[in-house]
Amino acid sequence: MTKIDGGICAAKGFKASGTYCGIKKPAVENPNPDYVHKNDICLVACDVLCNTAAVYTQNKVKGAPILVTKDHLAKSGNKAKAIIANSKNANTCNADGVEKAAKMCQLVADEMGLPAEQVLVASTGVIGQVLPIEPIITAVPTLVKELDYGKNEEAATAIMTTDTVKKEYAVEFQLDGKTCRLGGMAKGSGMIHPNMATTLNFISTDCAISAKMLQQALSEIVKVTYNCLSIDGDTSTNDMVEIMASGLAGNAEITAPGPALDTFKAALYDVMANLTRMLAKDGEGASKLLECVCSGAPTKDTAIIVAKEVIGSTLFKCAMFGEDANWGRVLCAIGYAPAEFDIDKVDVALKSTAGTVTVCQNGAGVDFSEKEAAKVLAEDEIYILVDLNQGEEKATAWGCDLTYDYVKINGDYRT
Repeated sequence: MTKIDGGICAAKGFKASGTYCGIKKPAVENPNPDYVHKNDICLVACDVLCNTAAVYTQNKVKGAPILVTKDHLAKSGNKAKAIIANSKNANTCNADGVEKAAKMCQLVADEMGLPAEQVLVASTGVIGQVLPIEPIITAVPTLVKELDYGKNEEAATAIMTTDTVKKEYAVEFQLDGKTCRLGGMAKGSGMIHPNMATTLNFISTDCAISAKMLQQALSEIVKVTYNCLSIDGDTSTNDMVEIMASGLAGNAEITAPGPALDTFKAALYDVMANLTRMLAKDGEGASKLLECVCSGAPTKDTAIIVAKEVIGSTLFKCAMFGEDANWGRVLCAIGYAPAEFDIDKVDVALKSTAGTVTVCQNGAGVDFSEKEAAKVLAEDEIYILVDLNQGEEKATAWGCDLTYDYVKINGDYRT
């Protein structure tokens, strides 16, 4: 497997576009006549009709785009050819939300000559504010006209909200002597505690795979990637991960479990795990990426639960911001994890490029150098190594520290 460029456009047949249409006007207009606004709407389309799978937020409050996308996939038999997505407005909790989400799909369908159910839709941004449809009506012809196989960055930029960097990743791999490609883009910086079950994740592949196997692979990999991510403990109303498969690589279609599906899942994991890591590192106001690896677990679910509890601990996030080796907060989080294991067998270590410090063995503290621990925690990527010593399973969860800037960003989010 090899990392490649191209993001959402890496796979054969996929093209994208992005533009600024003014969905949300800035509170104060930039007086510089040469100022260029960030893209706020994008389109991803494929040359052929694709088998498609998706997983959505489990929040009881669901954005209108999710409702429309689910309806379209049900009507099309899990087929799609395009997806339109916007930032700056979530189109959630609005009386006319579904009507406008459906309108966005219809606009693209009319412009491209497609049935509306072959177009999906996603939105991210402020909840509870009416989505202005007029700028989108104006933008769609431009989006369709400017579709290009090399415009992945324009699309990745368009879905950013409080993100500080665009998030893209792609790989190529071999199946049946054919080169297959799989790539994606994601957004998300705050309101991130997925249970897919605000992140938007779009993935494309040219691998030939049935809709059933595509859904099975996606659901399985989401469990150990996006669902193991926590920035602030808030599950968004608009979380969505969607994957389209064009089949243009020319491999024999994957229709059942076996070595080919395992190879595909490995590629999917590589892309989704790297996008998850990018989302964690770019958490709102974050200064440190936190990665908890729980090993020695009796079951995979136990490993996932423990790693997520550590990453989700507000107190531990604060300790990492302060570069304080307060390992008791790690053990506390492990202790309230809803899983069965013996806490008296647990070891904990803190690691970075500056070294590794063991802080707990057999559920109890051990002597360690605070000076060495301070060096370890001064780095911007911290690994929390938890060994339950009670099995062979392991899992990873990702998050970030909790900083003053997180409060500042979310104290003034709507403006």
